[in-house]
Amino acid sequence: AGPDIVRNGLALTGTVHWLFDRGLITLDDDYRIRLSPQGIPNEMDRLILPSRELIRPANALHLPHPAYLQWHREHCFKR
Repeated sequence: AGPDIVRNGLALTGTVHWLFDRGLITLDDDYRIRLSPQGIPNEMDRLILPSRELIRPANALHLPHPAYLQWHREHCFKR
């Protein structure tokens, strides 16, 4: 949901995009990846960096906007 702009997007692999769309992962405002306590399918956590940090774009203006991350946490993320 939201506008079709860079700050409302993420570059994700197909599988990680699937996890994100289903609310099994999300991002905090500090761009750390959170896994749903409901769990994710077997071995898919290997697709996430152990540090749980997002690889950030070189230009900070291309980071996801905190408002869009908050919306995803509130409306999609399975707590």
